[in-house]
Amino acid sequence: MRVAGVVAEYNPFHLGHAFHLAETRRRLGAEGAVVCVMSGNFVQRGEAAVLDKWARAECALLGGADLVLELPTPWAVSSAEGFARGAVEVLSATGVVDALSFGCEDGHIEDLTAAADCLLTPAYREALGREAGRNTSFAAARQRAAASLIGGAAGCLSGPNNNLAVEYLKALRTLNAPLEPMAVSRRGARHDAASPEGGFASATAVRELIYAGDMEGAAAWVPRSTAEVLTRGTAFAHAPASLMNCERAVLAKLRTMTEADFAALPDGGASEGLSHRMAEAARRGCSLAEVYALAKTKRYAHARIRRLVLRAWLELRRDVIPGRVPYVRVLGMNGAGRLLLRRMEKSCHLPVVVKPAHAKKLGEEGRKLFELESRCTDLYALCSPVVRPCGLEWTSGPVVL
Repeated sequence: MRVAGVVAEYNPFHLGHAFHLAETRRRLGAEGAVVCVMSGNFVQRGEAAVLDKWARAECALLGGADLVLELPTPWAVSSAEGFARGAVEVLSATGVVDALSFGCEDGHIEDLTAAADCLLTPAYREALGREAGRNTSFAAARQRAAASLIGGAAGCLSGPNNNLAVEYLKALRTLNAPLEPMAVSRRGARHDAASPEGGFASATAVRELIYAGDMEGAAAWVPRSTAEVLTRGTAFAHAPASLMNCERAVLAKLRTMTEADFAALPDGGASEGLSHRMAEAARRGCSLAEVYALAKTKRYAHARIRRLVLRAWLELRRDVIPGRVPYVRVLGMNGAGRLLLRRMEKSCHLPVVVKPAHAKKLGEEGRKLFELESRCTDLYALCSPVVRPCGLEWTSGPVVL
């Protein structure tokens, strides 16, 4: 059996995701299986996921995955580099995954590989240092620095999915992970596109419909199974979750923080002056949108600012985050997934947490991360339309289909 790993947020699971899983399974063959590593309750854009992680795991299983594992929050809300590294750590730890399938704008694995190799060289770091001093965005500086070394192949860095693909390839190399890259060309709407294209809508467009209360419109761009899970979530007022539902709680946290507090966060930018800028924005901003706008510059991307705000609220300081993912958490499985779990009993080189009670047997580092994850879930419970109780991390088992 060939097993492919897929890294995802599924916020929410839509038709483009279903296409990616179907294409991955086609390439694997009839006996293939798919293991997803999925962000938990918070996502890389610095927001609460529309549906909680168990509901999204159910959508993934109904959409073509066999086993869904969690990407712990500190990595899920990291930069593309940290996000990719954490996910590859989880997949390689299982010992059953032999390929990494990812979506990208054009599917040209040669250019993606050349860019990944380039970004790992000292020559690139020197070129980036020269470009970074030109008062431009990091993304633009990175692409120009890479282009000075590998020419036209660096053009792939202009696409957001390509950029993440390059980070996966970098992680495979730096971790020496024995996973074969499998590039799948993205279909239809571009990442973050506001309007559907070619029969597909981006997750951004689907979320906008959901937040606007147009569930019928959203249902046109997601599998029927996802629409049913969304309908159930809204019926119980568990969805759609949003950081805006507890905006004042977030602002209250930000207003109590000093410049040193912001500097203690991953990517806090003390040496760049970002921590000072964040502290000032937190004092002046009267809404999250104002805080984001006050802190943002050409150098500091909006997504980076949102992630810093979320990390601040969740208290994800560098000193509480392990250097590597210390366990593998199971969020959901089907019959094939259960077979993979049995294989992982012998092959996985990290502890596997299937039931919450298993967390009590983890080593100190693992227990601390699980407790941090529990706190994050308790705060996520404030993001629902109606506040949910604490303790869901300790009472919710994996979805089994």
